[in-house]
Amino acid sequence: MTRILADLPDEDIRWLDARAAEQGKSRAALVREAVATYKAQSPASGSKEWIQRGAGYWKNRTDIRDGVEYQRAIREDRRSYDDL
Repeated sequence: MTRILADLPDEDIRWLDARAAEQGKSRAALVREAVATYKAQSPASGSKEWIQRGAGYWKNRTDIRDGVEYQRAIREDRRSYDDL
């Protein structure tokens, strides 16, 4: 386990000490629990879960064309690569 230094306002330290006393825990234990809770509520770094949650949101939209079709349409006025 790594030890860290963190600067907190005196008011926060008093609050933290009061919570620790109420729960019969150390200040450090409460900070570790707070970090673990924050970590659990935060999206995992490198997680692709958001892709799965959002996949298919627009599949039934009729006002959105195919992306490749759109690109070809806006590039119609360009010279063909065959001519290069």
